[in-house]
Amino acid sequence: MIVRRRAVPAVLAATALLLTAGCSSGGEGGPDGSGRAGTGKAPGASAPRATASVPPAKGSVRVLRTVAEGLKTPWGLAPLPGGGLLVSSRDEGTISRIDERTGRTTELGTVSGVSPAGEGGLLGIALSPDFASDRMVYAYFTSASDNRIVRMRYDERRPAGEQLGAPDTVFKGIPKGFVHNGGRIAFGPDGMLYAGTGESGREGLSQDRTSPGGKILRLTPEGEPAPGNPFPDSPVYSYGHRNVQGLAWDDRQRLFAAEFGQDTWDELNAIRPGDNYGWPEAEGKSSGAGFHDPLAQWRTDEASPSGIAYVDGVIWMAGLRGKRLWRVPLNGTSASAAPQAFLTGDHGRLRTVVPAGGDRLWLVTSNTDGRGDPKDGDDRVLEVRVR
Repeated sequence: MIVRRRAVPAVLAATALLLTAGCSSGGEGGPDGSGRAGTGKAPGASAPRATASVPPAKGSVRVLRTVAEGLKTPWGLAPLPGGGLLVSSRDEGTISRIDERTGRTTELGTVSGVSPAGEGGLLGIALSPDFASDRMVYAYFTSASDNRIVRMRYDERRPAGEQLGAPDTVFKGIPKGFVHNGGRIAFGPDGMLYAGTGESGREGLSQDRTSPGGKILRLTPEGEPAPGNPFPDSPVYSYGHRNVQGLAWDDRQRLFAAEFGQDTWDELNAIRPGDNYGWPEAEGKSSGAGFHDPLAQWRTDEASPSGIAYVDGVIWMAGLRGKRLWRVPLNGTSASAAPQAFLTGDHGRLRTVVPAGGDRLWLVTSNTDGRGDPKDGDDRVLEVRVR
């Protein structure tokens, strides 16, 4: 059952639909082999730069510096306008601010209602499109009963640890599980709120369009189904997903999403409103009629993808179990060359990647999430130059 916050008077005109467009069975790419904002309007994010041609088939990655270290189960990252990075802690249920110049980390506060367990907890965060005036931070988290999206006012004038207001629930009723909670949220170029969800280990939810599990949702900032959604009075934008943890738009406002497979194929998908992406009938490319095939796929030990970011015609995809950063050059909504891997094993599990302006990315590791290897060290935010 989907439960939404009561609508406020709508002032948003219907926008044109965007055109475009796994974890293994034990969870987010466990070592045993089992089971951003990238928008033109969101504050603190780099607007995609227009690309006049197909990017080169081969690229490069250089880690410039460690921005901050010693983080505990970092998950979501949101750059602030004017400087600073907000980072969420999955297991602690806190949001902290990182000074990207000094690396100093200051806790804003604890998000009340978070109930961490397994892959659940405080997951993705995003800034309101009107952050400069409303100071609202959105968060996707696992509660005692479900996964939900809330928003909180951020008041930096208050003492550290007391800077977050009480959560206002925007959308609730997303199925929760020990695994497959999805969790990525982002405001699109149309000002709407998009959320990648998981099927919480219950495969049938992905094909059930009345359930928000195993979907990409498109909502107004108040949590109502966004104008122009493909199914009447429904928040569902696309379905047939297993566990979506990456969302990004290109410079023509086309949406892309990363998704965990089960035991065979992880996926990068170009998202088209109303399309069926196949799970559980299809994993990876399929001959099944009516399913939208991924534009790229990987074996689960090479990827287990979480965050993605778009820069200059290229999707950059963070790999958890794969412990690498994937480069996927695009020609429209197709891959223009074979994906290329970087940083393989250098920094352990990679959770989140966010544009940092120009040819740079913020990259967040995930070695303290219960599946990491102690030899990969603590968790940190890196500044990376990409081409």
